[in-house]
Order: sequence, then C-alpha cells, then structure tokens
Amino acid sequence: MIDLKELRNSKKMSQEELANQCGVIRQTISNIECGLSKPSVELAKKIGEILGFDWTLFF
Repeated sequence: MIDLKELRNSKKMSQEELANQCGVIRQTISNIECGLSKPSVELAKKIGEILGFDWTLFF
C-alpha cells in the first residue's frame, strides 16, 4: 500500500495541484489519502504516472 500523502508532499504538490492534473476535485484526493475511498484503475494510473510510482500499489 502506498502512502499517497507522503509521496505527494515529497513532490511538493498540494492536493489541489494533484487533483487538477488528474481531472478530479480536491476532495477525491483527500478521500483517497484518508482511506475513505480507493481510486478507480484509471485514476490510480494517472496518479501513479504523475507522482512516479507503480499504480498497482493502490491495490
């Protein structure tokens, strides 16, 4: 499992910046970071590409 918040912070990105690049709202990123939801495969792939990790680590 990936610590999305830690990885995002290490890239000096805000939730808003990541959400904009992924085409979702900031709350979606927040929910994923807090463990309230899991990203779709499509969103996981986008996040992985943007932050530079294997998207399968979400699952």
